[in-house]
Amino acid sequence: MLKNSHHQVTVFTLRELDLKYCIGCFGCWVKTPGLCVISDESSLVCRAYINSDLVIFASPIIMGFTSALLKKVHDKLLPLLHPYLDIVQNEFHHAARYDRYPSFGLLLKKGKDTDDEDLEIISAIYRRNAINLRTSLLFVKLMEDSPERIVYEINSL
Repeated sequence: MLKNSHHQVTVFTLRELDLKYCIGCFGCWVKTPGLCVISDESSLVCRAYINSDLVIFASPIIMGFTSALLKKVHDKLLPLLHPYLDIVQNEFHHAARYDRYPSFGLLLKKGKDTDDEDLEIISAIYRRNAINLRTSLLFVKLMEDSPERIVYEINSL
């Protein structure tokens, strides 16, 4: 539907990508600045991410939080930042490697046991992730909302 609204859309189905876990080696900062030293497809995701205006992360809610696959992707975005620290909103955060970062939104599919507290926690954590990634969380939507409404709201941003 976003393509019909004249947006260029790239979709990554995470379960189909070869994504290894971040091992916290700091190689993306020291050995190969800006690139993960682990050979996988995270460089494709990082390149698409940094060249986007808006990134929409979509995930089912599993045991009160987003999927492990989505967490893995967030960890693999670390090379997009410097190891150096800046003060952002009176807190220390990694310095930006790039002049601009895309805004992002979160599209969630509720599980049977998902409650309002789960949604509040997820939203709060993703707002914090947005600060870390030098951007802003524009929205948190549920997949039970109509696709037309979600596209309309995205086009209204």
